[in-house]
Amino acid sequence: MKKVAILIPVFNNLEYTKKCIQRLDELIFHNDFSYTEFLVIVIDDGSTDGTTDWLTAHHPEVIVIRGDGNLWWSGGINMGAKYAMDKLQVDFILLWNNDILPADNYFTELDKLVKDLDERTIAGSKIFYLGRKDLIWSCGGVFNPKTGLKYMVGYNLPDSDEFNRVMDVDWLPGMGTLVPVNIIRNIGYWDAEVFPQYHGDSDFTFRAATAGYQINVYPRLLLWNDKSSSGLAHGGSVKGLVRALTSIRSNTNIGKDILFYRRHATSFLAYGVLVKYYCRVIGGFIKWKLLSLIGVRRDAL
Repeated sequence: MKKVAILIPVFNNLEYTKKCIQRLDELIFHNDFSYTEFLVIVIDDGSTDGTTDWLTAHHPEVIVIRGDGNLWWSGGINMGAKYAMDKLQVDFILLWNNDILPADNYFTELDKLVKDLDERTIAGSKIFYLGRKDLIWSCGGVFNPKTGLKYMVGYNLPDSDEFNRVMDVDWLPGMGTLVPVNIIRNIGYWDAEVFPQYHGDSDFTFRAATAGYQINVYPRLLLWNDKSSSGLAHGGSVKGLVRALTSIRSNTNIGKDILFYRRHATSFLAYGVLVKYYCRVIGGFIKWKLLSLIGVRRDAL
């Protein structure tokens, strides 16, 4: 039997955590697996909504460790991974979020995968948008350090035969990603200082790829991701745009993007991708602000 620690970093949003744990309860806690023992660890980073109290009262089988409110995503994953590796002697870390829902057979398929997965492979899931049966959000990601091209495979595309084979990719998002602990010991933990929230996942898995490890997506591992609770939108205001470009909570944090390229890009030309992307972000904001002055609203089109 292999031990797999499912790490779920949370901060408030108790309703999401309830749905997440109840779903895991259905699929894990009352089932036996042939090759795998699953352990659930929630890293509660200073929640003020009763998260830890609810977990203790309703799901004592869940291990809860607590942060001080300053861990963010990467710090939470590091705390959970260290606990799982040092205290529980696990073989794999499974990255999870409280806003994803797995297919009914997810852990049955994962159990079979664990049996044959070698310790030099990080396994990723095929992820759809919640509420959309076949619209893909991610089948892993590609990053070309020379050209700077960085994107998620299958993003916003309908499912098809192209995405129903094992895919070799460059990086994986921080959900439904199975990491052998020997890889963590060899390349280090997630970089909580440079990438506390966004890019912590892609940085870690791309570092693994450049160190010679295999990064694969297994299409039988199906997840649905609720995007409504993540990221930080500008809301149509200049102040909101500045916040979206600078906040740790934002996936359009220009500083963190530059740091990712500084670490992994091998050509100065790679930065051209960033320039084009942020010209579109800022240019699109300006365009719709001007159009709004003459009564044209984006949500009306």
